[in-house]
Amino acid sequence: MKTYTGTIVPSTLNSEQQKLLDAGQLLPLMEEFYTIQGEGFHTGKPAYFIRLGGCDVGCHWCDVKESWDANTHPLTAASKIVSNSLQYPARAVVITGGEPSAFNLEFLTHELKKHNVLTFIETSGAYDLTGTWDWICLSPKKTSPAKPEIFKRAHELKVIIYNNDDFKWAEENAMHVNENTLLYLQPEWSKSKLMTPLIVDYVMKNPKWNISLQTHKYMNIP
Repeated sequence: MKTYTGTIVPSTLNSEQQKLLDAGQLLPLMEEFYTIQGEGFHTGKPAYFIRLGGCDVGCHWCDVKESWDANTHPLTAASKIVSNSLQYPARAVVITGGEPSAFNLEFLTHELKKHNVLTFIETSGAYDLTGTWDWICLSPKKTSPAKPEIFKRAHELKVIIYNNDDFKWAEENAMHVNENTLLYLQPEWSKSKLMTPLIVDYVMKNPKWNISLQTHKYMNIP
């Protein structure tokens, strides 16, 4: 069994906490909330979001940098997270972060699937992926390129466009996904006014790509 240690996880664990973390029965929970999916293929659909703390990918434009330090987020029983999600009518859960694939997600997804909950993950692919997934959104980052094996499993490739060089980065990643993977370009929020017109033009010239927008921010919802 992999032992989860280092800066991405809480640094002051006793032996029992470490054991439960390794088993995925404890997870550093930043926040959880019921909302509307705002990005990618599932835009507009209700889902319960679980944001895990801990990330060492280090995107300079990240809009949830407060998620990076796992020490600032409480270790929470995965069973409690599952029961919280079941209070809401939509049977779909999105696991995000931080970088959720840094943790063992077998227990969490197994418990969710017992209740016929659809399991979605949003990951950079920087770590080996655990768990059972109905939808894998791969959003690779230059600072920590995705593991080769996740490209073939991804249902959706979502590349964030911060500058012109990111179009080349998008194409490089698109070469590695399977033929059924949906391709999305999404403007980084702080550069959306500048980059969106360029993305529109690019997609019109390269129709294998789709446009993803952070519609939840336009709607002022979490």
